[in-house]
Amino acid sequence: MQAVGPDKSQAGNAGEASQFLTFSLGAEEYGIEILKVQEIKGYSAITHIPNAPPHVKGVMNLRGTVVPVVDLRAKFSMEAVEYTKFTVIIVVTVNEKVAGLVVDAVSDVLNISSAEIRPAPDFGERVDTRFISGMAGVGEKLVVLLDMDRLLTEEEVAAQSGAN
Repeated sequence: MQAVGPDKSQAGNAGEASQFLTFSLGAEEYGIEILKVQEIKGYSAITHIPNAPPHVKGVMNLRGTVVPVVDLRAKFSMEAVEYTKFTVIIVVTVNEKVAGLVVDAVSDVLNISSAEIRPAPDFGERVDTRFISGMAGVGEKLVVLLDMDRLLTEEEVAAQSGAN
């Protein structure tokens, strides 16, 4: 009984805690609100779509649903790397649609209170940071928290609606 009381008061003082699935792209760590994550799959066959932007890898069949797949390295203009046994597809919900995100590796699930989240840095108009919901310090590293509803455009997740 005593353990429940302090936890509730700490949560009230520190702000509401949220869980984030963290993953890596190179040396950087990113986080997605866990409620947006449907599942994590090993990298599997992707059907390429002609004339798609370079970061849209194509589509995959997820239990009968056609799901668009976006390579976050390409979306973030990072150097391409060979996929490894750690490369995974994080299946997420974006604006009530499903999409897959190719990432280097999944790291952890973190509890982060709203008090620990710092605003995204403002780099001016030259750097688009609309899809960053904030930054959280975890040990010596900063985790970039992504806003899934702003990360992918409607065109990037439209493949599903056209197939259903």
